[in-house]
Amino acid sequence: MTLKLRSVVGGAHAVAHDLAVGVTSRDLQGFADMARKVRRHVVRMTHAGKASHVGSCLSAADILAVLYCAILRIAPDSTCSAERDRFILSKGHACAALYAVMAERGFFPVEALDSFYQNGGKLFGHATCGIPGVEFSTGALGHGLPVGCGMALAGKRDRLGYRVFVMLSDGECDEGSTWEAALFAAHHELSNLTVIVDYNKMQAMGHVSEILNLEHLGSKWSSFGWAVTEIDGHDLGEIRAALTSLPREPSRPTCVVAHTVKGKGVSFMENNILWHYRSPNQEELESALEELKR
Repeated sequence: MTLKLRSVVGGAHAVAHDLAVGVTSRDLQGFADMARKVRRHVVRMTHAGKASHVGSCLSAADILAVLYCAILRIAPDSTCSAERDRFILSKGHACAALYAVMAERGFFPVEALDSFYQNGGKLFGHATCGIPGVEFSTGALGHGLPVGCGMALAGKRDRLGYRVFVMLSDGECDEGSTWEAALFAAHHELSNLTVIVDYNKMQAMGHVSEILNLEHLGSKWSSFGWAVTEIDGHDLGEIRAALTSLPREPSRPTCVVAHTVKGKGVSFMENNILWHYRSPNQEELESALEELKR
């Protein structure tokens, strides 16, 4: 069964919905402020390092903000705790956004973001284990979910209460290893495992629908034995609701298909494949930062 959350939140209905899942207007404003900080960091970091993947970072910013502000049971002083939640950014090329949110949450100094993609720096261009709070080195797509399955299975067998969250790109769903892991997770009833697909409909060289059509993506995950929820991946209330009520069904892993916009938050980057690989120049940086004041 595919569960569908509302695609639009507004008016009195939104207030009732948010209160039902324990989300206040103050919570939502906090998430929005964090997401804006993450986006501002990302455009600065990619400009300074002449790095790529800014569009992929911006599409994931809202989800990462909610995860690190309200969902993940992990803190800078508990990165080695056996009971900590595990998060794997399988789309490791979007690591600038991950580094930004972790810095803002105190895993390492915000000033360290200035070293991103710089010679001699420690914040590499793909998510790298050894950076405080990074569970697994990623970048070669299709590896994050198999490792997440192993973590979740170990947690079940050791009777530990931690949960495992894995963020996938939509292009990563072209990988056979992703679907092998999906079968494995359902077979072993890994209800402590949640996948979030950043479904921005674009990958390295074009639109997903043109390269290898994934539709209907939610139905595919459901047919592999997962409990599936589809949300607006930029609606902070929907994100919080989807990630609070876990597992969605007993004895089943959960897949959250988050419909997002590549380059979200910067008008000239939105839905523009150019921003998968290029970095903003000085003029573009200034324009992006001006937009991200709001």
